[in-house]
Amino acid sequence: MTFPLQLVRRWSRVPIPEAETVLETAGFPPWLAALLARRGVADAAAADAFLKPNSEHLHSPADLQGVEEAVERIAAARQRDERIAIVGDYDVDGISAAALLSAVLRAVGLEVEVILPNRLDEGYGFQVLHVDRARDAGCSLILTADCGTTAAEAVEEARNKGLDVIITDHHLPAAEPLRGAIEINPKRQSTSYPFPDLAGAGVALKLAVAVAEHFGRSIEVGTLLRVACLGTICDLVPLIGENRTIASLGLDELARTRSVGLQELMRKADVRAPVTASDVGYRLGPRLNAAGRMSRPDEALELLMTRDRVRAAALAQQLDDWNRSRQEAETRVVEAALDAFAARDPLPPVLVAWSDSWHPGVVGIAAGRIARKVHRPTVLFSVDGDWATGSGRSIAEIHLHEFLSGWKEEYERFGGHAQAIGMKVAVQDLGRLRKAWEQGAAANWDRDSLTKTLTYELEMPASELDNELVAKLRTLEPFGMGNPQPVLRVGPLRSSGKPRFFGKGHLGLAAQGEDGSPIDLLGWGWQDRAKELEDSFEVLGCLEQDRYTQRPVLRLVDVRAWELSSGSSAHEGPVPRRMTEDG
Repeated sequence: MTFPLQLVRRWSRVPIPEAETVLETAGFPPWLAALLARRGVADAAAADAFLKPNSEHLHSPADLQGVEEAVERIAAARQRDERIAIVGDYDVDGISAAALLSAVLRAVGLEVEVILPNRLDEGYGFQVLHVDRARDAGCSLILTADCGTTAAEAVEEARNKGLDVIITDHHLPAAEPLRGAIEINPKRQSTSYPFPDLAGAGVALKLAVAVAEHFGRSIEVGTLLRVACLGTICDLVPLIGENRTIASLGLDELARTRSVGLQELMRKADVRAPVTASDVGYRLGPRLNAAGRMSRPDEALELLMTRDRVRAAALAQQLDDWNRSRQEAETRVVEAALDAFAARDPLPPVLVAWSDSWHPGVVGIAAGRIARKVHRPTVLFSVDGDWATGSGRSIAEIHLHEFLSGWKEEYERFGGHAQAIGMKVAVQDLGRLRKAWEQGAAANWDRDSLTKTLTYELEMPASELDNELVAKLRTLEPFGMGNPQPVLRVGPLRSSGKPRFFGKGHLGLAAQGEDGSPIDLLGWGWQDRAKELEDSFEVLGCLEQDRYTQRPVLRLVDVRAWELSSGSSAHEGPVPRRMTEDG
């Protein structure tokens, strides 16, 4: 649907840091030096590590506070024939973290019970009820995966009932460390670990490797990386530093995986080698997530663990079916919420809505779609009786967890990080909280941060958009937070045919530059904007290679009429260097 409010959008070229000069001096072509410098690369050694990730760039698990103590406790559990409960989460990060830990613990001879929460009945996080389930299963040690860093009540309950607890998590911790638990969290201020932005699967990877090494078990790190990369990419942590290494090496392993579960899932999702971060984020991840959103996450975990081809095929089909149901439910929530927000004029700085007809498993992903579309932090709630379960998604300029923490005493449950939060509140408090959040945001947020700024890194004519350029840009993959796919500004362009509509509102268009150079344009969900691609126009887009035609295609980000920005006066500062300047 078309949102009726006309949101202001501005285009801005990303500044080039001073490190570009250092990298050029070291021999990197100007276009690459600029792109690397913008991604925090300051010298030639860092550039080499960025462009050629390898296992030597993975930090030692021993550097992560709590790992050695956790290994000692796990070793004691094996010596005493104890049973360990792994309490994970229902999303891809939590599922992949639980899969990593359970696989390695079983490989070294431990008995494991995996407990994944039901999003619909239990909500997020390590809770008292999981302590009871662990004890009923005969476990004396609980190991969390991607959760638990703020679960003081559950930890205390476990200790009271004679169960020890090891926390592995990456979410923002409480001010004080958990009492009575071994805690592994790279975001703890007390840790000296060199990379604080690991995903939950990354933290689990560290402990898994340490456990295997302690017991002298030879485990191919690649088999762990192919699972760790799923959580790392799907949880939207920055794909720089160690996360980039995990993602890059893990994607290589996915392309040649021997896991029948992943093979069947990739077949169902039409993912083929080489596997990209986009494949994981938009094809594999949503199917794995769909289990926890629409039913229970156990089938997703089973798919990652099974060695039965027939069972793997059945599970991949089930996940695909759930994903289709998720898409339909998500669309209903997005459309209803946008209708509600369209009635607000002016649009408030933070968008909050709720309904008892919204599926609780999709409010988070729906909030993300709205936040991207309307450029406002968005929190949506699914109401069930007296309680509302909500998920929020933010924009880059706003730290949503920090903002909403100002009212945390009024929430039944609350957790998350800068860009995503989850919470449970009383329905009777929703109206009051929405008003308080809107007033707090209006008083404290810079209004400019709510103006959608579309940034680009390179500017060039259509004649330079070829497969050689595609190959050059691919050296920066995998793309994600902290390492976005470079956006190009291209124009002027004219259509050289009629738009082709396909799928659910998607658009394809043949266009050409001033000199007649052809370029294919692709717009996901762009059918409503087809009229903007007439006459003379310029676009922002990401250059890719069509998987079927093998021709370069420009995936559209935005468009505007050329006459409104033609001429040198339209550019904000000097025109960016083009990629042909490397000689």
